[in-house]
Amino acid sequence: MEPLIGKTKDEYDAIVSSLGEAPYRARQIERSVNAGRLIDEMSELSLKLREKLKVDYTTFALDEKSVLTEEKTDTRKFLLRTQDSVLIECVGMVYDGKLSVCVSTQAGCPMRCAFCESGRNGLIRSLTSPEIISQAYIVSRNMGMPVHSVVLMGSGEPLLNYRNVKEFIEFITREDTLGIGVRRITLSTCGVTSGIKRMTDDGLGVNLSLSLHCAVPEIRKTIMPSEEKFPLSEAYKACMEYRRASGRLITLEYSVIDGVNDSMECARALAELIKGSDCEVNIIDYNPTEGYRGANKANTAGEFAKKLKRLGINYTIRRKLGSSVAAACGQLKSSYEAFSEKK
Repeated sequence: MEPLIGKTKDEYDAIVSSLGEAPYRARQIERSVNAGRLIDEMSELSLKLREKLKVDYTTFALDEKSVLTEEKTDTRKFLLRTQDSVLIECVGMVYDGKLSVCVSTQAGCPMRCAFCESGRNGLIRSLTSPEIISQAYIVSRNMGMPVHSVVLMGSGEPLLNYRNVKEFIEFITREDTLGIGVRRITLSTCGVTSGIKRMTDDGLGVNLSLSLHCAVPEIRKTIMPSEEKFPLSEAYKACMEYRRASGRLITLEYSVIDGVNDSMECARALAELIKGSDCEVNIIDYNPTEGYRGANKANTAGEFAKKLKRLGINYTIRRKLGSSVAAACGQLKSSYEAFSEKK
């Protein structure tokens, strides 16, 4: 089945022409699809036309496989299936009554960060723009709320799927689709320098978040093999160029791992890296990953935050949402596949 979401006006015109329908039907279909309606819900269309459409088309590029809800925070983790039966994940989170959606840009991930479940088995493939777009719409439909903000922080490295990610951003910011302003979109990267430079050249304008996790190259390399190919020194420089060109603040993500990157040496290296900048450090309490290590001590993230405070570093501590629904990248997919293998 071919997804209708994300198509151009010319493509809708061609579909309607192939079905022998009047040209004005193309705009009706386009409006309905951009509003997130399933074909059976497209009341502007005749029943006959809806039936013809359903033979070869579907609204979204993904199907819901499983949804888990953490009631105390209203965080929902979605396991979705592509048309070639690849499983991917996304998350819906409610902050102050507004819906934020975390989308995946690849199935699996080639970066293989030690603490991240989604990269444990490497990359399966990059997602198409309709597959990324469909995540936002499916979460919105399921949770009964419009999407207020989007973070590209799910499985995958967005800047290794640049063309489709750019198409996704251009689509969801349109007034006739989700109408999400670029200031409410955040892209997270492990530091793909060439991709950051493309963002600058293209004037993409979204918020940029760098997965830092350690400013000591030798330590960073042990938890982020991508440091070898994409050195932090070059990635950070590209981020600062993006900051100057876009006016967007740069956030540095720092997953604190007990005994690995929480020393005073690591704190001082971070302070030295960002000296003179207005970057904000986002401290994340490490979420246990199968095959890597167990959970942090109760105060690991807090103690590292105190070190940063003594060094005068601006930071926030990310709220821990979704731990009961395996909301960290790749965890729900891994749990589902393990269960399926046992059946």
